[in-house]
Amino acid sequence: MYLKLKHKSLRVWHEAMDLTYFIFSITEDFPRRVHYGLASHLRKTATSVVSNISEGASRSSTKERRRFYEIARSSLVELDTQLEISQRAGYLKGVDEKEISDRLYKIFMLLTRLMEATNK
Repeated sequence: MYLKLKHKSLRVWHEAMDLTYFIFSITEDFPRRVHYGLASHLRKTATSVVSNISEGASRSSTKERRRFYEIARSSLVELDTQLEISQRAGYLKGVDEKEISDRLYKIFMLLTRLMEATNK
């Protein structure tokens, strides 16, 4: 149905896509009063991570590719902060914090390795 493009061959893209759907699912249970604020921002940030990985993979110059991977990694750190806010506000009840932390760390490390490999 969809094109088989380069970004879909990247393990980090698949991990980030899974994280995005996970974020979408946990924000469903956020209070209505924060659905258009924090919940929406979490979704946009998670989407930004996977989108920048995709866009970076499509770039022909290594400098541009690396820059998009850097942006993806920065968005991942932003997502971590938003999740911390959500946790402190009590919106992540029933969500395994270690699972979230492990997912973020794994993607961070995969992006770091991808950026290093892009320099070569």
